[in-house]
Amino acid sequence: MESVWTKETKIRKREPLQGDMEAQAVVIGAGLAGILTAYYLQQAGIQTVILEADRIGSGQTKNTTAKITSQHNLIYHRLIQSFGYPMAQHYAKVNEAAIREYERLILEKGIHCDFARCPAYLYSQTGTELLKQEAEAAESLGIKASFETECELPLTVAGVTKFENQARFHPLKFLAKVAEEVEVYEQTKVLKVEDRRVETARGTVTAEHIVFAAHYPFINVPGYYFARMHQERSYVVALEGAKKPEGLYLGIDPDGLSFRACGDFVLLGGGSHRTGVRPGPKAGTGCQYEMLRGRAREIYPGCHEAFCWSAQDCMTLDGLPYIGRFSRRKQNWYVATGFGKWGMTSAMVSARILTALISKDNCQEGDIFSPQRHFTMQAAKKLVVHGAYTVKGLAKHLLPSGNKKIVPNCPHMGCRLEWNPEEESYDCPCHGSRLDREGHLLDGPAQTDCRRREETNGS
Repeated sequence: MESVWTKETKIRKREPLQGDMEAQAVVIGAGLAGILTAYYLQQAGIQTVILEADRIGSGQTKNTTAKITSQHNLIYHRLIQSFGYPMAQHYAKVNEAAIREYERLILEKGIHCDFARCPAYLYSQTGTELLKQEAEAAESLGIKASFETECELPLTVAGVTKFENQARFHPLKFLAKVAEEVEVYEQTKVLKVEDRRVETARGTVTAEHIVFAAHYPFINVPGYYFARMHQERSYVVALEGAKKPEGLYLGIDPDGLSFRACGDFVLLGGGSHRTGVRPGPKAGTGCQYEMLRGRAREIYPGCHEAFCWSAQDCMTLDGLPYIGRFSRRKQNWYVATGFGKWGMTSAMVSARILTALISKDNCQEGDIFSPQRHFTMQAAKKLVVHGAYTVKGLAKHLLPSGNKKIVPNCPHMGCRLEWNPEEESYDCPCHGSRLDREGHLLDGPAQTDCRRREETNGS
């Protein structure tokens, strides 16, 4: 399954690493967060290289819906309640600044990536209280927001929260251009990181600063990100013959959908669920693509599907990214992860924060993005839920499996993989690793393929 972005854009190939080298900084991962971080580090005079296991933009960047927004679902009222007004205002300001920085960079460099300013909406078909609450909270933080009762969608809505001056773009067209200004080594998978050494099968990079920007940190200790995040999958169909909305839309109801225009298409998204855990009856038939196709026929009679694809998102305990120092024990390691469904804006926020930290510019390390921030009550409750999935997955490790080709235990920490018939993959419900039917790695944090049955029988 190929996204509309990869169909239209091919990024120039780069050579793999050719032996050992030194750099001031090394970034692991050539998605949007990694490329932008390296770009701004270079602009700050810090010589930086990027190591990419596959191709530039081959991870989650190619599967986004590419909304550049400060509107991140129902977040601002909760942030004010949980972290206080100053922290919530900081979150709002840096995300609004990220939109402006994208626009500045695109105009300055003449990047043709279909960038357009547009409003972003949250909508509900059942109630208005949460929408009104969110609009008031966002407006109090300096975002131009309002509650309204009508919108352009061909749906009956109870109300919408509107954020002005948000944006959309083509992520791979943008990435391809910016990647020309940084040093990237493709097909160079990082195998091990120790102190200032980043080891690959093609050589070792020694650097003063090391940035983990490869979606999900593959190192378990220190940091313990495996205990503080899970992953979710969500689905998109690109529709032809559907009336294109001007704005970006996200439903806040349990069965809410995402809408945005993209060229001749409308991108309809939804069906989110924890990776490795199949949705229940309330989510529809259990087949998320079929659910979206059914909703598309209801909303846009006569439309037809041009593309379909899925995305994987790292979800933190409190719904906020982890951006900053990897661990108190590793002062020269940095991380950008846990973007939730808001990877485009968070990628820019990450690049700016990490560049400030590494270049020793004025940066609040103890702010709302810090991986070492305090737990909220909501986060503590989610930690218990996440732990329960891990315990269950590890317990299933002991059960027999009918798979005759591979040992279907996740190479990451040993949880039992669950078969996903919709995408023909083995998915880990503990931490979100995915492997194909032959046991070949698709998504981390696992770093290796599944063991073969013949390997275990021969040992």
